[in-house]
Amino acid sequence: MADDLGDEWWENQPADAASSPEASSEDEGAEDAEMTAQETAPPPAPPEDTKQPKECFLIQPNQTKEGARKAKKRRKKKITDVLAKSEPKPGTPEDLQTLMKGYYSSCRSVIELEELNLPDSCFLKANDLTHSLSSYLKEICPKWVKLRKCHKEKKSVLMLVICSSAVRALELIRSLTAFRGDGKVMKLFAKHIKVQEQVKLLEKHVVHLGVGTPGRIKELIKQGALHLNPLKYLVFDWNWRDQKLRRMMDIPEIRKEVFELLDMGVLSLCKSESLKLGLF
Repeated sequence: MADDLGDEWWENQPADAASSPEASSEDEGAEDAEMTAQETAPPPAPPEDTKQPKECFLIQPNQTKEGARKAKKRRKKKITDVLAKSEPKPGTPEDLQTLMKGYYSSCRSVIELEELNLPDSCFLKANDLTHSLSSYLKEICPKWVKLRKCHKEKKSVLMLVICSSAVRALELIRSLTAFRGDGKVMKLFAKHIKVQEQVKLLEKHVVHLGVGTPGRIKELIKQGALHLNPLKYLVFDWNWRDQKLRRMMDIPEIRKEVFELLDMGVLSLCKSESLKLGLF
């Protein structure tokens, strides 16, 4: 009974891959071919709905132009750019008066600012850009020879020439040969010269003319080594420009020291008309 059932069950079963070696090999070949086809075939394209959006940056021309315009507006003009496009003009007493009011306006009252106004009589003729330093000084001080012969006081000078740097001071001293004569000229700047050495020279010798920077001249006045009362002429190296086309009063540090020097008695001497100001 068991054998009959077993034969009937076996006969009713469909042909399977494991039934014969030939069928098994054919099926294996078919599977290999199918796997090869799957490997070599390109991957199916994803549905349109499932496509990932690509990241894209768009430049809007209008916004770019506006941004460039704002950048140009924000860029500050340098003093070199301004001066390079402008023609050189000789300095005038009004230029000095305007700078003084601008400097002192933040720390002085209206009444005090009015007191700063200097009379026209305290200003010498300004350089018209045609003079050398010697020719300019000869024009504003025709009695220099007589004046220096009468000068006997130590710790003082008859004339001060104020410039922006030690290098410029040396240039001016070399150009004074035709004017100075036998007068004693002293370097009044800080480069390579200690203030103690200058103090000793002013104490021992009679000096007629000093050329230097406002910072060192201020220091000598503070230490009592340089008296301003005998001073007759104060000349600013006003029109000369450095490599960056800046005049001495265009440099904030120099401008500040100049006004501090004016506060140390120069303005009061100008108002009393015992001191004359020149713009070279």
